[in-house]
Amino acid sequence: MPSSASITKTISLTPYGINPGTVHYQLSPEELHRITLEKKMGREADSGALAIETGEFTGRSPMDRFIVKDSVTEERIWWGSVNIPFEPEAFDKLYDKVTAYLGGKEVFVRDCFACADPQYRMPIRAINEYPWSNLFVYNMFIRPEQDQLEDFTPEWTVVNAPGFMADPEVDGTRQHNFAILNFTRKIALIGGTGYTGEIKKGIFSALNFILPTFKNTLPMHCSANVGDNGETAIFFGLSGTGKTTLSTDPTRKLIGDDEHGWTAQDRIFNFEGGCYAKVINLSEEKEPEIYRAIKKGAILENIVMDDQGKVDFADTSITQNTRVSYPLTHIENRQVPSIGGNPKHIFFLTADAFGVIPPISRLTPAQAAYHFISGYTAKVAGTEAGVNEPVPSFSACFGAPFMPLHPTAYAEMLSRKMKEAGTNVWLINTGWTGGPYGVGTRMKLEYTRAMIHAALSGELGLYSYDTYHIHSVFGVAQPRECPGVPTSVLSPRATWNDDEAYYTMAFKLTNAFRENFKKFEQYASEEIRRGGPQRYAF
Repeated sequence: MPSSASITKTISLTPYGINPGTVHYQLSPEELHRITLEKKMGREADSGALAIETGEFTGRSPMDRFIVKDSVTEERIWWGSVNIPFEPEAFDKLYDKVTAYLGGKEVFVRDCFACADPQYRMPIRAINEYPWSNLFVYNMFIRPEQDQLEDFTPEWTVVNAPGFMADPEVDGTRQHNFAILNFTRKIALIGGTGYTGEIKKGIFSALNFILPTFKNTLPMHCSANVGDNGETAIFFGLSGTGKTTLSTDPTRKLIGDDEHGWTAQDRIFNFEGGCYAKVINLSEEKEPEIYRAIKKGAILENIVMDDQGKVDFADTSITQNTRVSYPLTHIENRQVPSIGGNPKHIFFLTADAFGVIPPISRLTPAQAAYHFISGYTAKVAGTEAGVNEPVPSFSACFGAPFMPLHPTAYAEMLSRKMKEAGTNVWLINTGWTGGPYGVGTRMKLEYTRAMIHAALSGELGLYSYDTYHIHSVFGVAQPRECPGVPTSVLSPRATWNDDEAYYTMAFKLTNAFRENFKKFEQYASEEIRRGGPQRYAF
């Protein structure tokens, strides 16, 4: 465990074109916490955690994320609305403006690593304008031992200046905020936004390009844990599907909650040294590990609390995307180091607000690839202006905003690895049962946990027509029985008590799947294309 004390070492930022007034290098969490309070940039919650507000942006801004288009990236990146090109000359000019802006200022510098597996470890230097941004870096990346800092040579650099506002007409950005990756200069340049998630997602987007392109390793936007028997499970899912909640399981050791690599050496490793969990409606009863991790050293983002420091986790008046970051050391039941073996089970999580996808179903390799490329969940009525009924939401590979390559590149790599490892793949609906949103109810967390535990323990057994039913619309295999779950819950059609209404809604969703997949068809193999919603023999 690295010491929390500050490191006595002088760092020159002249090689980065920065001439700051003061450089604070490798400050301890306690010092960064104190400085943030002294600058009145945050408050202390009654748990001891630091509470800050990220300002104008309380989430990522995907339309303001760019990749420099040059000789390294031009022929490799999947350019489009997800990966927006930025000219090298424009980057150089904007970089010089940001570094000039940081001149004479007090800056906070931290050296750290990404990737828990030493064979893939990436050294990173973060240069932050704000102390709490630097504390976020401490929490979220892997903390070096003191002797590793003596000759630390960063491979990538994060330059993070929330107070710098770009001029779109001059700088080539869409608006005043930006997050730009330059793979030639190996720089993540972030400005105009205080949202800390841009820092971690910048580096992890870089790894999502580097690992599969140059290191034969599959990057995955997923959480992972391991059982006492050494079997690893991974969980893919978009925001709100339960990825962090379900992987933070008191009966299993947490490897990580968001980003992992699957190596050619049959290992799973965490990219991170911490967790960045949503805290909307958080309670100790439902999510005890996350709740108890909120203590001194953690950072609460955009939450509402009273004058005594008591947090109201149900209050979303600032944003629904309330967050907490904390180092993995705040989780008692964790895997050390953050590495596991080949996954025995993979779970795709979806919060289906249409209420038509089975609560648990087993996927063939083709179906797994199809659902991985699709990355489905749903928006519910009331979450956005104009959303009056469930709206399907697709994000390729369960993380399109962070995937520089074409989604089929990741899907084919995943499919090959699953076949080689003999991995079981399950589709889990953590959304609605008994009808769509507004009619049915949200699937009980205790039922979802019971289904996952039954899959992990082997209690759901091998596929047979006696034990599984093939869904007539989606073609997936539903178990007929599951310990700890009422049999009636396992069939979404039966929970509706209205076959015609159920099938009308189910076909509405399959049409959305097919429409979304059209943009991938020319790149996907026939096997993957056949994995979509249609009638199959398992």
